[in-house]
Amino acid sequence: MFSKSKINEPGQKPAEPNPATKPPSSSAPASPAPNEYKASPPKAKPPASVLSADLHVTGNMKTTGDINVEGTVEGDIRAHLLTIGETATIKGEVVADDVVVNGRIVGRVRGLKVRLTSTARVEGDIIHKTIAIESGAHFEGSVQRQDDPLNPGAKTAPAAKANPAS
Repeated sequence: MFSKSKINEPGQKPAEPNPATKPPSSSAPASPAPNEYKASPPKAKPPASVLSADLHVTGNMKTTGDINVEGTVEGDIRAHLLTIGETATIKGEVVADDVVVNGRIVGRVRGLKVRLTSTARVEGDIIHKTIAIESGAHFEGSVQRQDDPLNPGAKTAPAAKANPAS
């Protein structure tokens, strides 16, 4: 399977290149041969996409990255981390692993972690795994906990049922 090359064996002279095929010499040193097995450097996480305050978007957006919305979006948004700025308004469904709401959402919010800050204004249902609502946040709608809120067909977490006395 593996064999030892005789080129680098001790006591052996390196093979001389054929002078007829020898490239012309230059004053620059020869560059080292690239290492085929060198690990590539880890990829840096791309910065979040930012929708500025003066931007108005009509249509749906979908990314596996992060989005920071400061403007207005009329459509659904799906992202990994979605941050809604204080000046932002979203009219549509929001689905993200992490949702931080500082501005206004009119529509359903689905997220593993949902956080409504004191400046948040949400009109719609929130389906979450964990939720935090700061004092001062405005919320009109229902809140529902699910183990997998990103999947619309997921079952809700078991809730305590009130059984009437027989």
